[in-house]
Amino acid sequence: MAGSKVHRVEVPDSEVNMGESAYRDAGAEKSYVRKIDFIVLPLLCLSNLANAKTDGLDEDLNLKGNDYSLLILLFYIPFGLFDLPWNLLIKRFSGRLMLSFMSIVWGVLALCQCAAKNFGSLLAIRIILGVFEAGFFAGATFYLTLFYTRGEMGFRLAIMQSFAVLASAFSGLISFGVFQIHDPAVKGWQWLFIIEGSMTLITGVVGFFLLPDSVPKAWFLDEREKAAATARLLRDTSSEVDTGFDLKACFETWNDWKFPVWCLITFTYPVAYATAMNFFPLIVQRLGYSVVKTNLWTVAPNLVGAIFLLCVAKSSDYFRERTFHIVFSLTVSLIGMIVLASINVEGHKGIAYFACFLMAAGSYIPSCLVHAWHNNNNVHENSRAANTGFFVGLGNLAGVLSAGTFRTQYAPKYLPTLIATCCCNAVCIILVSGLGSWMRMENHRRDRKQGLALGESQIDTSRFKDGEKSPEWRYFP
Repeated sequence: MAGSKVHRVEVPDSEVNMGESAYRDAGAEKSYVRKIDFIVLPLLCLSNLANAKTDGLDEDLNLKGNDYSLLILLFYIPFGLFDLPWNLLIKRFSGRLMLSFMSIVWGVLALCQCAAKNFGSLLAIRIILGVFEAGFFAGATFYLTLFYTRGEMGFRLAIMQSFAVLASAFSGLISFGVFQIHDPAVKGWQWLFIIEGSMTLITGVVGFFLLPDSVPKAWFLDEREKAAATARLLRDTSSEVDTGFDLKACFETWNDWKFPVWCLITFTYPVAYATAMNFFPLIVQRLGYSVVKTNLWTVAPNLVGAIFLLCVAKSSDYFRERTFHIVFSLTVSLIGMIVLASINVEGHKGIAYFACFLMAAGSYIPSCLVHAWHNNNNVHENSRAANTGFFVGLGNLAGVLSAGTFRTQYAPKYLPTLIATCCCNAVCIILVSGLGSWMRMENHRRDRKQGLALGESQIDTSRFKDGEKSPEWRYFP
């Protein structure tokens, strides 16, 4: 009625959506989370290629000009195109089978890189490697949504991502050690491939036996823990748990107006990440130090980046907020890149090195929080599988932009790379701010319409078979 007052009522969690998912068993839930944290999470890791170039990869394989950049650029094409198919297979056959299979094949291919004799042979291996590496982060991200609630996803993804960042950081220390091995038969860069390939192969085999297909099929959970786990996922993650594969349901959100916005966000944020991960040793090398010092000096910024990543992700989960945390991280890395682009690195080594810390501190965070964010606002398992695969794939394709602009003729400043990355960060900041603001305004609009202040943490996701189309739905901003 026009002119009537709306009485806003704070609704306690205990009174919202009482149903099957209202069942709580705090002891069993705590035991369940501890088991997932110590059995599932440690098995999900990855590594990279960048340090190999700083100790003779280019000379031993007779790489010339932009061959190294081309290796990375062409790797990103299958790396971006196969995320979606892999995620559909994970939903169809389980994460245990597909993630383990990907890791085992990836480890074998990484070992095969040692046998490369020239650019062509290494390129062929790298392209096939990209196919099997493609689905890992997307698959692991979706897989974790089957075990963790919305307020736990950011930090868990950050833990998983920190393994990749720390692998990049400590590959500098590993490089320092293996580059001291003067064996004419096995070069330093070959030892790096042997180490990372062997570790990934072993992890894949172990994962095949230890990873669970789903909560109801987890070998390490008792019936009480399974019941508590299912209830908590229905309260704060999914409308249904352990659903069957439905191809039509996978693409149900692709006609929503927010879908292209998510596409632009997931394409622009990873450019800074790709620049940092693929070329960080080369950027540090601009400071004019030897091979050994270059590898050692990449450790500290990446280590700080990993710590920063874990702290910001923990804060994001604690406050159940994504927008401001993502914008903050994008801004930090943007400042670092602007500094690198605007100074003479050789003349201001201290400032340049500090800028590397800023770049590392900010560029790794969005890969966790952005994908936690869109999954937090999707209660359907099939849709989460397809969306995560597609969005991560777009982000991987964005690595082409970084590799394509990092050309030898732009050395030593690499201005086109830094400018392109800065522009992508700026666009992403605008899009994330806009989408997050819309979610908050839409939550307030629904509160006013219904006459109560209902936070997203108070909704029971098991009730929303229609997802965000339900009037009672509240966005996770």
